Amino acid sequence: MRLISKGAEANIYLTEDGLILKERIRKIYRVKELDEHLRAMRTKKEAKLLNLSKKAGVPTPFVFDVDLEKKTILMSFVEGEKIRDYIERADLNEKIRVCKKIGELVAKLHEKDIIHGDLTTSNMIMNRDKIYFIDFGLGEISMEIEDKAVDVLLFKKCLHSSHYKNERECYEAFIKGYERYKKSGEVLKRVGVIERRGRYFAERF
Repeated sequence: MRLISKGAEANIYLTEDGLILKERIRKIYRVKELDEHLRAMRTKKEAKLLNLSKKAGVPTPFVFDVDLEKKTILMSFVEGEKIRDYIERADLNEKIRVCKKIGELVAKLHEKDIIHGDLTTSNMIMNRDKIYFIDFGLGEISMEIEDKAVDVLLFKKCLHSSHYKNERECYEAFIKGYERYKKSGEVLKRVGVIERRGRYFAERF
């Protein structure tokens, strides 16, 4: 088993069978009992979100096993290129096409009240023209418009920081795809409110 990614919340390993093992790591600053509970709960929740997203029509890794004692999820390895890198080398028309598709997929998630929680192009993989969403470690189930707006705003900020050359065209394409969600108008309106709120606090402090 080989470590392929080390994060603040989890380590990702590639097993000898070519599968992915995600292990949620211990936080030594937390009381042990609380840490055990939180890691088990979040491991269980992430596996559930992966399965629910797949049922909603959003490509995700297939979950083979969840071990709450070891705080691990064993899942399929998705071959391909991170959307972050794919978009950077694509021409403008392809960027627009991909971002519109991402918007459609996020609409499917939000239709089922699934919040990804870390909606960036680093957590999406292009595989044979299918876009897979990965890493639901910060995700949740929520009917709140605010939570869905934060999801959308995270993607918008990702475009600004990582794909600024065509961020306007990419975001407009994303919105066009996202408008398939029946409450998209409410969500996008709330995105504006959150942005103004952020600017207000930035100016004050």
